[in-house]
Amino acid sequence: MATGVQIAGMDMIGARTRGTLTAEIVADLTAVEALWRQLESDAASLQTPYQRFHWVAAYLRATGAADSARIVVLRDGDGRPRIVLPLVVRREFGLAVARTVGDTHANFHMPLFATRDAAAIAPGEVTAALIRTGRASGIDVFALQHQPRMWEGAANPLAFTGEPEASDAYGLMLGPDPEATVRRVFSADARKKLRSKEKRLVEAKGALAYRRAETPEEAARYLAAFYAQKAARFAGMGVADPYAADPIRHFLSAATSGADPAIELHALCLAESGRVLATFGGAVSDRRFSGMMTSFDPDPEIARFSPGDLLLQHLVRDQTARGRQGFDLGVGEARYKASICDETIELVETVVPVTIRGRAYGVARLGLTRTKRRIKRDPRLYAAVSRLRSLRRR
Repeated sequence: MATGVQIAGMDMIGARTRGTLTAEIVADLTAVEALWRQLESDAASLQTPYQRFHWVAAYLRATGAADSARIVVLRDGDGRPRIVLPLVVRREFGLAVARTVGDTHANFHMPLFATRDAAAIAPGEVTAALIRTGRASGIDVFALQHQPRMWEGAANPLAFTGEPEASDAYGLMLGPDPEATVRRVFSADARKKLRSKEKRLVEAKGALAYRRAETPEEAARYLAAFYAQKAARFAGMGVADPYAADPIRHFLSAATSGADPAIELHALCLAESGRVLATFGGAVSDRRFSGMMTSFDPDPEIARFSPGDLLLQHLVRDQTARGRQGFDLGVGEARYKASICDETIELVETVVPVTIRGRAYGVARLGLTRTKRRIKRDPRLYAAVSRLRSLRRR
């Protein structure tokens, strides 16, 4: 039987499930920080960069969602933490809906697993733990988007019953040798074209410098260039700029700060003037770089040299040299992703209803996901919807 308890300043609700898992919900980020950081720093853990404490805390605090955060900690029969799942609980249509943290700014919402064995816990047992915890804490439904079916060769138990999303993500594994990895990822023809573009760019504009933000001043400068470049691009497309809001800018500033940032910023610059020609930012862990955002200078005299592609090639070399094994370019289809990625990371949306009303919400939610997938993967339907959106913006 579930009981509410107070431990070390944590508002927690414990719930015994059918198996050996005990679930807790922690409402205070600072109370769970030490445990969380201990798990994520363990080489045995299985995680995406978006579930690092620094990334999640920066997002929650910058967007004002920290008060609605609920961190689910699943422990085994010996009390060892096995799974950490950060959530935000909000009221939607009169229901308490628990969602994963980060919205569309996070490509993957998989839990943090203490070990690969933790990821092998039966899906039904994990789901049962969530349901019992939801009942004890007043949650109607868990809506868990962007769950990868597989991660680094391990199945994700939260994706077992998920509905395929409209788009997947794309990645690749890096090798031990930077130059060999670049040769594998970029074809001989692509490398030749990039060498030619880099040479002509140097001749036209001067020496280039590939930089990684290592100080707050550098991070601020590269972010400013990114915002300006993306604003110009979104304005040209006639769509809203998702990076214009102050909370998101505060999040990116916080996440790129510190000696071990949650988001790394890379830039291609003119060496003499410092002008930023392209940027690339990604969520990082010890083992992986996960692309979140990229931009390039829209000036035709710069854009024709493909500065974004030049930076991407350098980034693959840099990440390999620094010992990371995984590299991905996030959710959604794009030419530059298809040209270098050899892995499709299938994503699903998992809905775990707790109450009868939560079940109705889940049926509607998954129906919407199916509709989005059908439109996105049918060229004729997608073109028709795009035309309608264009007409609405006029």
